[in-house]
Amino acid sequence: MKLPIITERLILRKITLDDMDDLFLLDSNPEVMKYVGVQPFTNKEQSLKLIESLLNQYEKNGTGRLAVIERETNKFIGWSGIKLLTDEVNGFKNVYELGYRFLPEFWGKGYATESAKASLDLGFNQLNADKIYAYADVEHQSSNHILTKLGFENKGVFVDNGDNCYWYELEKK
Repeated sequence: MKLPIITERLILRKITLDDMDDLFLLDSNPEVMKYVGVQPFTNKEQSLKLIESLLNQYEKNGTGRLAVIERETNKFIGWSGIKLLTDEVNGFKNVYELGYRFLPEFWGKGYATESAKASLDLGFNQLNADKIYAYADVEHQSSNHILTKLGFENKGVFVDNGDNCYWYELEKK
């Protein structure tokens, strides 16, 4: 994985222990976690465990979620990236999945789309994926809009952690 990835407005790089406070701010926010299917974080130990898991993913799978830094301010604004699903989701396992999560003050600025395009480029051109998957809560209109705009095909509804989610697929062109 060749990093960092630099786009017009963003830098995507590996998440490190230095990101713990920013990750906690992100994952402890009830607005951010509303459609994720897990409760907001309540302590930084949870963020530390997440970072350790991400570092392990980079090492074992050659990919994982990446910190998204706003170039203009050098501020951590969220994460985006391709990860290898090693646990089964909707009957799929060991497939590449796109995900993203941003602090609310950065919603609606096109950052999810911009970072997702860079992540998809990494998935198709560096990881040589033939297909990349994504899923989002059926009620999460903005995320579903982004995935559709990126060209993902909605393959229907499945239940994840008690929530109805749309399952998406995108084939390499």
